[in-house]
Amino acid sequence: MKRSYFILLFFISVISIVFSSPIRAEVDFVKGSQISLEKLDKEKIKNLALLGKVWGFLKYHHPRVAKGGYVWDYELFKILPKYLQASNKSARDELLLSWISSLGQIKLCKKCNKKTNNVLLKPDHSWFNNQNISPLLREKLEYIYQNRYQGQNYYVRTTKEGNPKFTNENLYKNMPYPDAGFRLLTLYRYWNMIQYYFPYRHLINKDWNSVIDEYIPVFVSAKNELEYEVAALQLIGDVHDTHANLWGGKNAIEDWKGKYYPPVHTKFVEGKLVVTDFYTFDIEENSKMVAKVGLKTGDVITEIDGLLVEKLVSKRLQYYPASNYSTKLRDLAPELLRSKENSVTIKYVRDGEVKSKKLSLYEKDKLDFYRLYRKKTNGKSYKLLDGNIGYVTLNNIKQREIRGIKRDFRNTKGIIIDIRNYPSAFVPFSLGEFFTNNLTPFVTFTTPNMDNPGEFSFTKTLQISGKKSSYQGKLVVLVNEVTQSQAEYTSMAFRAGSNTTIIGSKTAAADGNVSQIHLPGNLKTMISGIGVYYPDGTETQRVGIVPDIEIHPTIDGIKTGKDELLNKAIELISLNQ
Repeated sequence: MKRSYFILLFFISVISIVFSSPIRAEVDFVKGSQISLEKLDKEKIKNLALLGKVWGFLKYHHPRVAKGGYVWDYELFKILPKYLQASNKSARDELLLSWISSLGQIKLCKKCNKKTNNVLLKPDHSWFNNQNISPLLREKLEYIYQNRYQGQNYYVRTTKEGNPKFTNENLYKNMPYPDAGFRLLTLYRYWNMIQYYFPYRHLINKDWNSVIDEYIPVFVSAKNELEYEVAALQLIGDVHDTHANLWGGKNAIEDWKGKYYPPVHTKFVEGKLVVTDFYTFDIEENSKMVAKVGLKTGDVITEIDGLLVEKLVSKRLQYYPASNYSTKLRDLAPELLRSKENSVTIKYVRDGEVKSKKLSLYEKDKLDFYRLYRKKTNGKSYKLLDGNIGYVTLNNIKQREIRGIKRDFRNTKGIIIDIRNYPSAFVPFSLGEFFTNNLTPFVTFTTPNMDNPGEFSFTKTLQISGKKSSYQGKLVVLVNEVTQSQAEYTSMAFRAGSNTTIIGSKTAAADGNVSQIHLPGNLKTMISGIGVYYPDGTETQRVGIVPDIEIHPTIDGIKTGKDELLNKAIELISLNQ
């Protein structure tokens, strides 16, 4: 009898622990937030915006929350029902104060007022004063800030490179179309990540504090999976970062765009949509594809299924986030002919004559499809051109080739390095030092202060080692809108050379190590996680690598197979006596 009694007590205690622990919260909301958001007026939107800011502020600043003491997503769902019923601002603020108090007392922080040197970007807490909140709530938020959590926290830490790494963020993969509460969580999570950990927050066109108000009705009113994904995509687009796109979980958007692709690669050349290549598995078969497809390189497409290309661009450009306009067009161009149907009807211009045809489309696995550039994997990355000029493409460069490049090209008249691609090896220092006579600064970074979310400071300037035996000829670097991220960083290193000229067009303007972001509904995105600047503090984000000589391809060049940038580089070196 005694034994049975103690066994019963044991099970009662276990059940009590289970149902009073955070695991219970996970069970409560595993299938949905149980939140209904209807008939949002301006006042409710303002209140929800304030809640999102307070929720995110506590997530990264309150010691117990930042330490991982709560299932913080679910704490939002716990407070929302009462919060939505608050009859006025006073009741709203009292509820927030009570919520904050329930999190426990905060000890005084002696380290929190420590000053940081070389600060570029300071935390933005202006919303403390701009939300018409009560003095008591403002005072409470300010107290938390002055005694905030210090160091790497449960939700974000820094990598060895210095960029933020977001951790312990549930993707909620089983919710491709999350309910209203989870959709609101998506907005809150992303907005606060940008608010406290995006190094280029100050370059966002919109007032970021007002963006949360703008998107609350957009996320709440999203009626299906497609509208939810589009809302997330447009929010991501507002940070103007080519790294920031919807890279995963966009199943509905992909279905909406269609699974059929054209057999030709297109780009905007001279402001027109031009056929530049064929998606063949063997480049040498391009001539055969002309007969099969009925199009030639240099053909200008003017209409797709009865719609002018210009109208299609203005309609679809919003779905292609990027740092600048040319990069948006770069990403849009290959997808304008994409469709749900297996053919499209196009009008195109060839040699001044307007033609039309039905263009067959194919599933991606039937084509040697590429988004930005054709990847080359075989052969050497360098060769000697006529006129004793060295040529190197970073497309397939290998570290073991660096010694050969230095040896074989030491006595050339000049070297051309083609970075209209993404480098297959990291060469800023190993190859960059070949072109500098002296120790030369070329880049500085801003990284987040984990003790003060929202603050970014400059690091020490990095330098390229100079050598007396450096290359004595001229270096010409080729760049364009495809040159992105590591490619841009590498261009900066080469620009530090003693006799370097960069030619081409502005690059993708998204430099710096990336930080991955996970959002409800299995959505995956990224941001540029560290700020990248020239030694004098000049921006690269949204600006890109600005060439010394600006040159763009022409339609005539595409028709005749000329590489005008390469030809200009050869000309510059040949004239450099």
